[in-house]
Parts: sequence; C-alpha cells; structure tokens
Amino acid sequence: MNTPTLSRPVDRRDFLKFSAFAGGGLVLGFYLKSSGSATGAEVVKPVAGAEFKPNAFIRIAPNGVVTIVSKQPEIGQGIKTSLPMIIAEELEVSWKDVVIVQGDLDAAYGSQSAGGSRSTPTNYDEFHKLGATARTMLVQAAAQTWGVPSAECNASGTAIHHAASKRTLGYGELVAKASTLPVPAPADVKLKDPKDFKLLGTRITGVDNPKIVTGQSLFGIDTKLPGMLYAVYEKCPVFGGTVVSANTDQIKTLPGVKDAFIIEGTANTAGLMPGVAIIADSTWAAFSARKQLKVVWDEGKFANDSWDAFTSKAKALSSQAGGSTVLKDGDVDAAFAGAAKVITADYSYPFISHLSIEPQNCTAHYHDGKMEIWAPTQNPAAGNPMITQLLDIPAANITVHMMRAGGGFGRRLSADFIIEAAAIAKRVPAPVKLTWSREDDLHHDQFRAGGFHFLKGGLDANGKLVAWKNHFVTFGSMGVGRGGGAPSLQTKSGGSLDADQFPARFLTNYLAEQSVMECNIPMGPWRAPGNNVFSFVMQGFIDELAHAAGRDPLEFRLDLLSQKKSGNYNADRMTGVVKLAAEKAGWNPKRFPKGQGQGISFHFSHAGYIAMVAEVTVSKDGQLKVDRVVAACDIGAQIVNRSGAENQVQGSVIDGLGTMMFQELNIERGRIVQNNLNDYPMIRINDAPPRVEVHFLSTNYPTTGLGEPAIPPVAPAIGNAIFAATGKRVRQFPLSRTDLRWS
Repeated sequence: MNTPTLSRPVDRRDFLKFSAFAGGGLVLGFYLKSSGSATGAEVVKPVAGAEFKPNAFIRIAPNGVVTIVSKQPEIGQGIKTSLPMIIAEELEVSWKDVVIVQGDLDAAYGSQSAGGSRSTPTNYDEFHKLGATARTMLVQAAAQTWGVPSAECNASGTAIHHAASKRTLGYGELVAKASTLPVPAPADVKLKDPKDFKLLGTRITGVDNPKIVTGQSLFGIDTKLPGMLYAVYEKCPVFGGTVVSANTDQIKTLPGVKDAFIIEGTANTAGLMPGVAIIADSTWAAFSARKQLKVVWDEGKFANDSWDAFTSKAKALSSQAGGSTVLKDGDVDAAFAGAAKVITADYSYPFISHLSIEPQNCTAHYHDGKMEIWAPTQNPAAGNPMITQLLDIPAANITVHMMRAGGGFGRRLSADFIIEAAAIAKRVPAPVKLTWSREDDLHHDQFRAGGFHFLKGGLDANGKLVAWKNHFVTFGSMGVGRGGGAPSLQTKSGGSLDADQFPARFLTNYLAEQSVMECNIPMGPWRAPGNNVFSFVMQGFIDELAHAAGRDPLEFRLDLLSQKKSGNYNADRMTGVVKLAAEKAGWNPKRFPKGQGQGISFHFSHAGYIAMVAEVTVSKDGQLKVDRVVAACDIGAQIVNRSGAENQVQGSVIDGLGTMMFQELNIERGRIVQNNLNDYPMIRINDAPPRVEVHFLSTNYPTTGLGEPAIPPVAPAIGNAIFAATGKRVRQFPLSRTDLRWS
C-alpha cells in the first residue's frame, strides 16, 4: 500500500485508508460538551491496522504525518484552515507536515454549527489546550527516552530537541512511547506565549484551494455514489400552499424518469413543505421532466400578499404607537419639544435571497432502516429531529457527512433541503441526489426580512443630539414557531430590533418601538442578521443629523461615542477603530470636488468592532463607482490566519456593495416575482472597488470571528459618501430606487 501524499488535502475516505496504513500512532482528542468547552482528554492506544475513530482531533503517525480533524462546516469562511492552525501552533508542527480531514457530524465534537461568527471564539481556547497537551506528552516521551528532565527539552518543527546533547527525535519516532503516557494535568500544560507564535497571524492559503481551482470534486453538489438517482422537488409558489393534484402518471412515462410522487409535507415553512418529487437517472432528465409537470395548488390565505400592500400598511402603522416598546429612556416627547431642530426620515429595505453560488442540494440514501446524508450545510444536526419525527428514523440511525458548501451566508443553517432529500430517499431504493434549480433558490429561500424604519432626531442649539425615536415595522408569522409549541406571533431572524442597537444607551432620551406585520414568508439569518440593515439605517440617519447640525460626520460620531450611559457596548474599542479608519483613509471630506465624496460609518456585531471609510465618484448621470474602502477592525488579541481575515473583510465589502446596489425581491400574489440572475443581478468585477484596505487593531480581548461583523458598515459608509458627493441621500435599498443624478 502506498503512503498517501501530502501535496493535497485528503477526504475522510483517504483518511481512513491512511489510518489503516499507519498501523500505530498517537491519537489525542478532547471530548466536548454542547457548549464547546473541553471536559477532558484521552489517549487512544494504537491498534495495528485499526481505523482511527473520528472523535479525536489529532493523529500522529509513525512516519511523522500529523492529521488534524476539522469539525466545523466549511462554507468559504476558511475555518477548515484556521482552526487546525491553532492546534498546529501549540503542537509545534511544520504546516507542511499537516493533513486536514473534514469530520462528519459526531456528538463527540460538541457544537458543529457554523453561524454567528462563532466558530473561532467557541473553539479558540480549547484548541490551544488540545495542541499544547499533545506537545507536552511528546516532550515527556522524549525526555523519558533520553533519561533527562522534560524541562531540558523543547518542541519545534515536528520534533523534540535536547539542546545540551544536541539530540532530536521526530514526532513519528515518539508516538509509541507517548501513547503509553497518562494525560497530563491541566496545570502541567503550558500554552505558548503569543509573542512566540510562528504560524498564527501569518498568511496561510486555504487547504482546499488546489481542489477548488482545478475543479475537483469537493462540494455537496459533486457527490456521486454507485447506483445514484437524481431528484427535483416542485413546491407551491405561494409559501405554505399544498398540493391538490399532479400529473405524476404522465411524468413517469417521460425519458429517464424512474418515479414521481406527491409528498404531503407539513404545510409549515419551518418543516417539510408539500410538493411533488420527480426521480430520474440524471439531473437533466429530472429537470426536463419537471417542465411538463402540472400541479393544482391550494395556495392558502397568503395568496394575496404583496410588497406594495406591505409598504402601505407599514406607512399606516408609522402614524400609530408601536406595537411594542423595545427600549425607552428619558422623556423623548419633551426633548423633541425643546429641540432647536428636529429631523425626520424614512428608511426601508426589501426581502432578499442568499443566492449562494452552489444551489441547495443534498444526497441521501435510506437502507437497512438507516438514513445516510451528504450535505453542504452550516448546521449538520438541524434536520435530524425533523427526519426522526416525520420519517420515523431513530436519531442513532442518521449519519450526516459534512460536505464543503459553495457559500452559505446563513442560508444553510436551515435544513429544509436536507429534510426534502431524506423524505424522497425514504421512498427510493437507491441513493438519491436532490438538486434545486436557481429558480428554486430564489423562490424558496429563508429570506432576509424586509423592513421599514420611521426615524426622528432632535438637535439642540449647539448641534448636539438630544433625542432619538425609531419606529421599526417588520414582519412576523402567526403560527407554530420553529421549535414547536403554541401558536404565537413569531418575529423572524433579522426582524427584531436589539435594545442595545447604537445609539441606544448613549442618549438620555431614546425611544425604539416595533410593529409587526403578519406574513407567511419564510425568513432566516442572512450574513450579520439584523445588523446588515440596522447599520445602514442608524449610521445613515446619524450622518443626516451630523450634516443638519453643520458638524463634521467623524467628529459628530466621536462625540456620540463619548456619551455612553449604560450597556455592554465598548465605546473605547469602537472609538479606536473609528480613529484608525479615519487616519488610514486620510479623512478630509472637504478635499473632494463635487461628484466625489468620502463617507464614514461604524458598527458593532458578533463581538467585532468595525469602522469603514468609503470614497466614491458619482457621474452627473448618476453612475456610481466606489473608488476605495478603508476598513479598521478590532476582533480581539489575535488574528488566526491573516490571509483568511483579510479575505473576510474584502468579501464583506463586495457582498455589502452588491446587495446595496442591485438586490431586491418583489412579492405579488403571495409569491416571489424574480426568477433567475437575469432579474436578480449579482455584483460583477467591474463594480467592485479597486482598493479595499484592511487594518487590524489588536486589543486585549478574546479573539472572535470575522465572517459577519465586517458587512454592516459597508452600505452606510458608501451611502454617506454618495451624499457627500451629490447631496442625494440614500434611504432605501437597492440603489436603483434612488435617483443619483446631480448637476
């Protein structure tokens, strides 16, 4: 048997083959609680020829190869590279000696969800301990081999060294001895001083990059199994609609079609939506047959919903008291009455789709009473309870293989596509791959909620902000919540205003109210949920108030940050990044001629403090070009992978700009109007800023993630720059709704 090479990452099948080849080795794993905290460690003594159990994170083979299991879903955020880097740093191994393996869903790993930028902060400290514990045992093994004190030995370059005698033992030479040692007590495990880090903070390319750029099978949609069939699933265009009848008998006669049947579902957008499945011997045959599918739908009570009707209702609600009070400080009415100047503005944004490049897909195989799943998912355990409930398959009989996802942005936290594939596979005597079309992706997303904000701000005679009111009108659903239970009005992800949303807790007189409009549109987290639109609203209106006060927008913001009254918001950290962004951008709005402008914004979300300065050019006919974006980021004491961190911020800028410029979903007759990329455009390379500069401010706080906190400040920084350039204020998404022409 040949030794697997290290010139490419290996998948789980390769890994199991490699483990069998290695024969013996040191296996060390922390077993994690659901919270992700380490409860202990154990050494699994090697058994010749045995396969390595995937509930251990580290394996060191006799040939010195170090295999590290990545337990989090990889959706493009780089976690499959960065988390193993933490272990490798403490373990003192050369990165060239490391093989990364994607772990499957396993309770032994603890939380395996990738959302909320939590993967790094949840695992950071424990992964340091994991690597340091393994290193300590290897040092002890070498010391005992040489008969010297452990204190005289040090680890470096995948080997233990004894300087006094100039002896060296590679890790592979020590695995047999190390496997016999007891796990050291935590007090005997010393973590590295960050000043001695060799790997963390450097730029490391993604472990999957060679496969990505050469088009190798890697993503969920690439899954191929012997005897596999292919499926499509037609659902009612109106959310929550049910099937009355379908021409399934005719569909079964079409070329390549193996079966077609109705799935009753749960008539609940949080469960298994009713629909019609078509099974064929190829994706093309299934998609072709679908074009001839005729379904009679019961569209239900939401068939008359429309965006225009929601807009009118929101306007009517704005003149009334809010349905609920989110936060009330001081006497807002009295403050407005005494203000020297009162400013009002209405902001709005539409429903949008996640539109990840890889459409939703899942491969499932039901056999011998067990369900095996291959899915590109952010939350691999999410579908299991529903599969157990609907399909009567015990949880112990469900296996989930985590495939790399071609984008997620929160969409793949939902498990609807997994549940659909499982329901279809339960009725098919072969592995079956369900593939959504791009139209499916647009019509049946878990959408970012639209919303409306009716704002009022009061300034005193000195141009100081003395009062703030925000009446937020959002969407909810009257029905059973995602977790079950009694019917109640549920506001969906991204549709609930946080009581600490800036400038809350910074003003004596502050009022935030919320009203909810009932709808049946499925909504879910979209990159930086809530914050991605709240920042646009709050930072845009703050900019309006600064200009109304005749004050510099930067100085106005710094003044606000100096007035913290209460709450957990760290004004000092935000002040630090605001000043850094302004410094690096050379803040001076007055130096720009008409048609060019500079705008600033900041936002706190997902434990990250981010400020941005944007510079734009707007032609007289209203064409926008973002010339430069400067970002300053405080995400704690340590950048794990600088390449990945910069990529996250740069990607956020492009994602935020594209969403701001182009994306909206219209709703008519209870359904999404847009169908594909021709009427739901994505940002192209010629629209991207030619310069995105990223700066990190290291502070003595826990390291956090970066996939989400960098996106909220993007749109307001650009919107504020547009105003500086043209005098046109952007108060709604997308930009096509605002006339940017100037003279």
